[in-house]
Amino acid sequence: MNSATIDYKALSDDIRRWGAELGFQQLAVTDCDLSHAEPRLAEWLASGWHGEMDYMARHGVKRSRPAELVPGTLRVIVARINYTPPSARDSWAVIGDGTRGFVSRYATGRDYHKVLRNRLQKLASRIESAAGPHRYRVFTDSAPVMEVALAEKAGLGWRGKHTLLLNREGGSAFFLGEIYTDLPLPVDAPQAEHCGSCRKCLDICPTQAIVAPYRLDARRCISYLTIELKGSIPEEFRPLIGNRIYGCDDCQLVCPWNRFAQVTIEDDFAVRNGLDDATLAELFAWDEAAFASRLAGSAIHRIGYERWLRNIAVGLGNAPSTPEVMGALRSRADHPSALVREHVAWALARHAGKT
Repeated sequence: MNSATIDYKALSDDIRRWGAELGFQQLAVTDCDLSHAEPRLAEWLASGWHGEMDYMARHGVKRSRPAELVPGTLRVIVARINYTPPSARDSWAVIGDGTRGFVSRYATGRDYHKVLRNRLQKLASRIESAAGPHRYRVFTDSAPVMEVALAEKAGLGWRGKHTLLLNREGGSAFFLGEIYTDLPLPVDAPQAEHCGSCRKCLDICPTQAIVAPYRLDARRCISYLTIELKGSIPEEFRPLIGNRIYGCDDCQLVCPWNRFAQVTIEDDFAVRNGLDDATLAELFAWDEAAFASRLAGSAIHRIGYERWLRNIAVGLGNAPSTPEVMGALRSRADHPSALVREHVAWALARHAGKT
C-alpha cells in the first residue's frame, strides 16, 4: 500500500480496536521526543542509584531517543494490560503473616515478557497487513526503552511519586509494552497528574527507597534487592525486607489510585504454584529441580535457585521462631552455596538474638 493513500487517523482507530480485541486495556500513540526525560535519566545514572543495573547506562542516549535505537522510528504505540490475579490472597494479609512469603503480584503467574511480546507481535502483524510493509519493532521491558516516559507522553497516565505510571481507571497494576514504528500516526495528548499533596508511597516504603517525590534510589528498593542484586543483600536492609521474597508492592498497595485497579482477564497471569499464599518453609524446601520445573515460564525463574534461597532465608530470619521456621533454616545451614549459607547464618543468628 502506498503510504500517501493511508488514512492514518482511521488506521489509528483500527489499531485501538484491534488492541482491545487482543486483550489490551488501553493503547495510545506518542512521538519520539523524550528531551524532557533525558536529563532526569542522566542525573539518576550519575547518582549511581541504578546500582548493579549496568544495562540502564549501557546504550547511552538510545534509551531516551527511540529513533537512535530503531532508525526511522517516528511514533511509539504504547499498550497496557492489567495483571492483578482475580483470586490472589489479600496482599496485606500475606505481608502481615511472617510465616508466609510475599511475591509481588505481577510475578505470581506466567512471565509477562513472553505474553505481552506475543500479543504485541500479533498487533504489529495486523497493522502490517493493513498498512503494508514498514519498519517496526516490538518491546516489552526488553531493551533500552523509557516505558513510563513514553506511556506518560502518550496519555496512558502520569508518573506517580513512586516513579510508576498511574492511570485513573487502572491504578498502577498493569504491564506496558511498545511498538516502535515509522508510520506517522496521529499522536495522543498527555494527561494531567493527579497525585496532589499525597505522599503515602514515600511514607510506607520499608527501606525509604523513594528518597523524594519522583526520585527512587534503586539500591534501597526491595524489588532491586530481591531481583536485580546478584550478591549479598546488605545487612541493614534484611530486617526491613520482612517476608517479601520477590519484589515489593507496598507503594502500590497504599496508593489511593489503586482502588481502581482491575483484575486481569488473562489466564496466563493467574496464580501458579500457590505463590500468593505459600509458607516460607514450604518454598525453602524446594530443591533445584522443583524450582526449575515449578517456575519454568515465570519471571521469578530468571533470578535462579541460589538467589531464590537467599531471599527466602532473609524472610525466614524475620519470621516467628517456630519449629517449622527453625527446622527450615537448619536444613540449609550447610548448603553448597556460600551466598545461601551466609544468609541462613544471619537468619539463625537473628533468631538466637531473640531468645
